[in-house]
Amino acid sequence: MEIRTGVRGDAEQIAALHAESWRTAYAGIMPGDFLSGPLDDDRLAVWRGRLDGPPPGAGLFVAVAGAELLGFAYLLPRPDGRLLLDNLHARPGRTGGGIGSRLLRHARAWAAAAHPGRTVYLEVLRGNTRAVSFYERHGAVRTDERICVFEQGFELPELEYSFT
Repeated sequence: MEIRTGVRGDAEQIAALHAESWRTAYAGIMPGDFLSGPLDDDRLAVWRGRLDGPPPGAGLFVAVAGAELLGFAYLLPRPDGRLLLDNLHARPGRTGGGIGSRLLRHARAWAAAAHPGRTVYLEVLRGNTRAVSFYERHGAVRTDERICVFEQGFELPELEYSFT
């Protein structure tokens, strides 16, 4: 497995993996009609937009084995000076094998080098207990709790975690 910087040509594969990951991780958490409906088009629009004009200071990293996309991590500078780990996904069926851990280590090392002194944080849905456990095992500390309002018309409780 190799971890490299993501490029515009990765948008379709990233979007497909992102949608597959959400369908797996958020089944029973997010509304079923969203997960079975417009999710593919929604994620593709997001990733095409992000890769056509990436914000300054953002980092996208993909884990690949040959032509297969195994996972990805995306970090985004926020106005409050912190870096948001906005996405960290390993291909469903391949979780638990170290892909997410390697991506997380890579993303945090990049953040420390590219944005020294900035806190890396993430937001995770409270119902995604597997992800919550993953981040806690990797040293993240819960720093906030709130309701996430999705533009698709639903709200879910989320937790904020930070790496110190």
